[in-house]
Amino acid sequence: MNNFLAAFSMVFAPDVLIAMFASAIYGLIIGALPGLTATMATALLVPVTFYLSPIAAIATIIASSAMAIFSGDIPGCLMRIPGTPASAAYTDEAYRMTLKGQAETALGICLWFSALGGIVGTIALVLIAPALAEIALSFSTFEYFWLAILGLMCATLVARSSPVKALAAMLIGLLVSCIGIENPAGTPRFTFGLTDLLGGIDVIAALVGVFALAEVMRALTQKEPPEIPERKLGSILKGQIELTKKYPKQQIRGNIVGTLIGALPGAGADMAAWVSYSLSKRFSKEPEKFGTGHPEGLVEAGASNNAALAGGWIPALLFGIPGDTITAIAIGVLYMKGLNPGPTLFTEKASSMYALYLVFIIANIIMIPLGIMLIRVSKYVLKAPRSLIMPIIMVFCAVGAFGAAGNNLFAVLVVAAFGILGYVMEENGYPVAAMVLGIVMGTMVEQNFVTSLIKSDGSILPFLSRPIAAFLAFFTFLALFWPLIAWMKRYRAALSPA
Repeated sequence: MNNFLAAFSMVFAPDVLIAMFASAIYGLIIGALPGLTATMATALLVPVTFYLSPIAAIATIIASSAMAIFSGDIPGCLMRIPGTPASAAYTDEAYRMTLKGQAETALGICLWFSALGGIVGTIALVLIAPALAEIALSFSTFEYFWLAILGLMCATLVARSSPVKALAAMLIGLLVSCIGIENPAGTPRFTFGLTDLLGGIDVIAALVGVFALAEVMRALTQKEPPEIPERKLGSILKGQIELTKKYPKQQIRGNIVGTLIGALPGAGADMAAWVSYSLSKRFSKEPEKFGTGHPEGLVEAGASNNAALAGGWIPALLFGIPGDTITAIAIGVLYMKGLNPGPTLFTEKASSMYALYLVFIIANIIMIPLGIMLIRVSKYVLKAPRSLIMPIIMVFCAVGAFGAAGNNLFAVLVVAAFGILGYVMEENGYPVAAMVLGIVMGTMVEQNFVTSLIKSDGSILPFLSRPIAAFLAFFTFLALFWPLIAWMKRYRAALSPA
């Protein structure tokens, strides 16, 4: 009870409330602008978190990302242009509803079920994370090594591109994490005589470059989105209670799938939305209506994407393994503010964890009134010209990286380099999320591997003889060879007689 009261006082401090509301409005606007993702919104906020208290800093990350995931649905509904990747799964369905004169119903579904999904995902975080923390306390470096490798393999397995390209992107990230002298041997690696590289590549600068600057470069090569047509909107939430009663199974399934996929390292809200929409069509009694402006798929996918957002914090808080690109950024902020992820976080700083849960719930509650306000003014937000927005984002990228690295100009060069790298990779089908996971987790993999070898006097047997380590190793190899197994099954099916 004392921890909860302390958390309550933390969250309702004036600086936290101001930071939460400001970042919520910021996230809504960024997510509603086509091409500006929730990850970009989060990355650009990192320099601001340096000047905030720990809870206020985390509140800005949570509020802005939750709002951006929802508001990406607005241009999808009205213009058939998804604002974020998570919105792409059901953009056609939502736009079809708009063409049928049901724009307010489509937007209401996206808003209402996103908020409900976020709250359910938070409840899952509250129930699952502390229970897993008790198990995680028994982990040693052997288990952490396999857990990190499993996370990397899962990121390649769930990537929408080919597994080979995802694996290559992940290896690039691991290579980047090797730069500098922060390794068990303390030996300079890949520094090429540059003192600026001795400390390694700043993760925040790399993330800002890959997610923010690369989006600016991509926008320069694309045409301006079409102007939003004038549409009259009625009551946004009208009929949502009836839809909640009509599709309870779809909502519950979307919440469960979203939370589970969110907890998979590297998956995220966009993967959860695609899977949930596909499942909705697969198990629907009216699959022929999908693609014609049918609300069923919107309900399930909308419930899934924000549940995945909360689910992504489970591995991030427990093991320091990002569930998605947003939590990859959040992990850096947690370390910066002294809230080091790990099972002891739930015991030593329990009040901070309760505060984080409260922030999640409040963010999803205020999403409803703020979302309605944004929908009302969306025609003005969506008309903001790219020629005005993109230069401002470039300035934010440069200034943010400069300040985050302690006024180091080299960080600006890192942003530029990773912006080009991220753009080239995305254009050629290599998922940058897998590379980011490699950068963030490379040090964790190497340190736990070397420490384990020192403990075992160079023997590999303890990596496989310990029960939990063997269990994790089995699933790691299964994830590694799954593409080969799937290919063999397809090959045998092709050879078998019809």
